[in-house]
Amino acid sequence: MAQIKIILNPVAGRGFSLKVEPEIIQYLDELKCDYELVHTEEIGHAITLAEQAVMDGFKTVVAVGGDGTTNEVVNGLMHAAQKGKEGTLGLIATGSGSDFTYNVGLPSDIKEACQRIKNGENRKVDIGRFMLPGQPPRYFANQLGIGFDGTVTVVAKRYKRLRGMALYLPVVLNSIFITNKATKVSIQCDNQRIDLTTVQISIANGGREGGGFFMAPDAKVDDGLFDIVIVEDVSKLTMLALVPQFMSGKHVNHKKTKVLRTRQIQVTSEDNLIAHFDGELLCTEGHEIHCEIFPRCLSVIK
Repeated sequence: MAQIKIILNPVAGRGFSLKVEPEIIQYLDELKCDYELVHTEEIGHAITLAEQAVMDGFKTVVAVGGDGTTNEVVNGLMHAAQKGKEGTLGLIATGSGSDFTYNVGLPSDIKEACQRIKNGENRKVDIGRFMLPGQPPRYFANQLGIGFDGTVTVVAKRYKRLRGMALYLPVVLNSIFITNKATKVSIQCDNQRIDLTTVQISIANGGREGGGFFMAPDAKVDDGLFDIVIVEDVSKLTMLALVPQFMSGKHVNHKKTKVLRTRQIQVTSEDNLIAHFDGELLCTEGHEIHCEIFPRCLSVIK
């Protein structure tokens, strides 16, 4: 049987994945890769496909799409690992952001990504897990954001055609001046508790999100810790001024920003928490979110 399972999300990147599928097939065939390619058909399908692929004996499962597709494949791989079957994650970035691919150190170029699938080395990375009351736990590879970037995720769903920075910049402006609100929260990190009002909490395994925003610039995907970056309540104009700093990571030096490193975190609030995980909407009315990190638990081709 084939050794590599390619899981392609045809709607990732506003349809870009489907557009470049012939190119991907050409490169993989030229490299004489032993693979089987399937399409996802609905939200959550890649979780099932990835888990089943590993249980069926595939050694490598490749996510073709963006961070949402990667997240689903990661969840499938983690489910298989819980059953005693381990698979390796491969990545071909065709999504709107594809930030986890960047954070792992993989190329955005499709041809080079295919070459890595064939000849790359494996790297062990950390994976986060989040839990909401009354819901089953789920894993995230890159970042879980509460507040501003959760709002950005909600607003971004209204834009059907744009990709990358062309998508995120107008969405960010809308989020600052129209949608986002400060939230009173209680944060429990390992042995530390903080009560404050925030506009943004980034729970980061990787440093970049949103196609180019370095919300946690010093985060590393293999250090066994989350970087927690908290932006306290600021005015809309100050938030606007911080956006270019989000793109360079310099916001961590702002007087209203706190940075913590922790293995687990719980955020609770009487206000509604708006949150995303790996660019996918988590909740708009949450009140308690718990996250913990699993160090170096997943192999990724780099």
